[in-house]
Amino acid sequence: MTKSDTYRARLAALDDWDSYLMQQSGLPGPRGNLELVQVAADMGNEARFKHWLAFDAERAPTNTPGEFLAVCGVVGLGRLVAGNASVAKKRRHLKTIRACASDARWRVREGVAMALQRWGERDMPALLAEMETWLDGNLYELRAVAAALCEPKLLHEAANVKRVLKILDAITRVFAKSKNRTGDDFIALKKGLAYCWSVAVAASPEAGKRAMEKWFAADDAAVRWVMRENLKKDRLKRIDAAWVQVVTNSFVPPANE
Repeated sequence: MTKSDTYRARLAALDDWDSYLMQQSGLPGPRGNLELVQVAADMGNEARFKHWLAFDAERAPTNTPGEFLAVCGVVGLGRLVAGNASVAKKRRHLKTIRACASDARWRVREGVAMALQRWGERDMPALLAEMETWLDGNLYELRAVAAALCEPKLLHEAANVKRVLKILDAITRVFAKSKNRTGDDFIALKKGLAYCWSVAVAASPEAGKRAMEKWFAADDAAVRWVMRENLKKDRLKRIDAAWVQVVTNSFVPPANE
């Protein structure tokens, strides 16, 4: 029996899920119990998800067991969006998920990416269409878009990867124009872009390398940092180590970087 099977059996026998989830959350600690998040999202219903999302940042601060409930809630809404919910319910759940993308707690923001990926596994073109509408959002929302889409298990179809590369390009343009460079939202997007490009390039190397190469000579120091970080990723070295070596050697940043 796997851990997930154990969690399913335990939840099926309980009325009080909250106490069990918080006890098994792994919080406070460096890593939340992601296996349990997925099981709770699979087994819960809309009422439970809404109840868990009521554990906001004031009621359940970062790295507390209550935060774990909020993560389960947002991932659960992703399951509902991916399922057979009506269009009206999908829109309502997506509105809530999008709001959670700007949550003060990073684990809840990670939960947003996990929620959207559930939809992408069922209907990647639909997820892409939705994510294209989020491109007018704030930096936290853009980070959610990039993190949701740049997941290897979603990037099997060339047409989908092409759209992801265009979305990453658009997000990077907004990132390069950002004025406030000290806010948590900018830092979160910066960290996300530092790996997301490599995931998309690995899924479609020729198109991806061309898209990424445009940014190597960017005037913006933060963009150059993002590109250098992506070049360090093993996934790029595995697909074309020679290219990585060549562009790394030629990618010489200014001395003040």
